[in-house]
Amino acid sequence: MDLDKDNKISITVIRRLPKYHRYLGELLRRGINRISSKELSDLTGFTASQIRQDLNNFGGFGQQGYGYNVEELYNQLGKILGLNKVYNTVIVGSGNLGQAISNYSGFEEAGFKVLSLFDKNPKVIGLKIRDIEIRDVDELGDFIKENDVEIGVITTPREYAQDIADVYMENGIKAIWNFAPADIKVSDDIIVENVHLSESLFTLSYFLNNKEDYVKN
Repeated sequence: MDLDKDNKISITVIRRLPKYHRYLGELLRRGINRISSKELSDLTGFTASQIRQDLNNFGGFGQQGYGYNVEELYNQLGKILGLNKVYNTVIVGSGNLGQAISNYSGFEEAGFKVLSLFDKNPKVIGLKIRDIEIRDVDELGDFIKENDVEIGVITTPREYAQDIADVYMENGIKAIWNFAPADIKVSDDIIVENVHLSESLFTLSYFLNNKEDYVKN
């Protein structure tokens, strides 16, 4: 299932929620307990009206004349984003990108637990990245089933991406985070989030050379 389809709530709204959550977390760390939509607008760059509309999709959080309770809104958005759960995760591709993802402790703190990396290179099999073992990719299917893995990450070259997606699909993976520069095909019940780094960089290049077209957010 492509994230741009079949959503009752607009994908553009959903993609703003992590930013709200991040800023609210920063406010909590600063000891700020209350914030208005106008103040949140100044932080995020979204209009106060847009913020209220976005949050109203999920119920009423604020109070007129008071604004939002920062901790309550932070926790509620965390639940909406599913951050109150733990997701067993694997990564196929132990190159620089795969290692960077496994090394980032923030993912595990948010509930995304990387159980193992996989690779076909015999020189790296058996090594560990932050206590996370690199296993032979031939073990991938059995490992997924034995460890109730829900999320599969792809950081391989493009020519291997579909093969890995097929293994994920055949063994019960529910969601794929795809960093390979290739569009993968999966069944409709699997959620795919594509992160094509070159496309993002090329977009940046466009706006760098066409600044009059650049609109924040």
